[in-house]
Amino acid sequence: MTDTTLEDISTDPFASDIGDGDDSSGSGMAERVLNQDEIDNLLGFDLGDDDGSERSGIRAIINSALVSYERLPMLEIVFDRLVRLMTTSLRNFTSDNVEVSLDNISSIRFGDYLNSIPLPAILAVFRAEELDNYGLLTVDSNLIYSIVDVLLGGRRGTAALRIEGRPYTTIERVLVQRMVEVVLADAQAAFEPLTPVHFNLDRLETNPRFAAIARPANAAILVKLRIDMEDRGGRIELLLPYATLEPIRKMLLQQFMGEKFGRDNIWEGHLATELWTTDTEVRAVLDEQQVPLSSVLNFKVGDTLMLNATPDSDISIRCGSIPVTTGKMGRRGQNIAVRVENPINVEAASSLTRGKR
Repeated sequence: MTDTTLEDISTDPFASDIGDGDDSSGSGMAERVLNQDEIDNLLGFDLGDDDGSERSGIRAIINSALVSYERLPMLEIVFDRLVRLMTTSLRNFTSDNVEVSLDNISSIRFGDYLNSIPLPAILAVFRAEELDNYGLLTVDSNLIYSIVDVLLGGRRGTAALRIEGRPYTTIERVLVQRMVEVVLADAQAAFEPLTPVHFNLDRLETNPRFAAIARPANAAILVKLRIDMEDRGGRIELLLPYATLEPIRKMLLQQFMGEKFGRDNIWEGHLATELWTTDTEVRAVLDEQQVPLSSVLNFKVGDTLMLNATPDSDISIRCGSIPVTTGKMGRRGQNIAVRVENPINVEAASSLTRGKR
């Protein structure tokens, strides 16, 4: 094997040294070992790339199955609204000059995200009640110590004191929990114009393994928020699995707030007109009885069924399964007839009207 210089690699990364004809193997080609940068480029990994930009190489192929958040355009509007609400709420919460900015919205597999969380951190598991699923809010160490420092009267212009290698104290956890509740209330307000949803804090964890709210291979939306308080601050990351957003996926596909998909008022009016001329089944029910299944199976030709009704009993007139009015049974010519005795039931008419709409 013949070694190559760094200059040769930079000019042609796939070049091979050609022997002078004296190579005993007769191949005339020399093998070359890729350096770490070339391996990273081939695989599409960049440890310094944290902005969710487009990947290349093998990693791009692996992530190609993920759904891009850009297919859910309403999310960007919701999270932009969240940033504005958080800026106001956290200023009131800390009595400090707080600036919240949206760093990035991206798609990621849940397992990859858990493995990428920089520890120590506090992970808040919350439940979206109307969506019947969970989400995850991660507060990094810098923001935790900054919030504790601000709320406990730390002076401006001094960096928050960080003590690594120890678990968070009860006071620190309580203060972070209060901040998380403020953020969840703002998230609830951000989703309100789109759909009512309540985000309730379930628990706080410090070990990512105990915050597993989805399968490792499941896709999720990751929102990275930057919180700056003059010379202090940190990050909050909001993760929502696609399974959580699935019930409101059609709403998130809207291009703008209040968009109606495929809504055609002319067609709706025509359809409503045609429904009024639709034939429907009307039944006159003389009596109803509950009979054991064994008795029904033993019915024979010639059996007599006794009804709890007389010739003068009221007969229930129904449209489908909805009682509309009552009448009396009689005869008209050679046909058995029913004469309506009472006006149409208002509630029944409303139910039928709603059904037609």
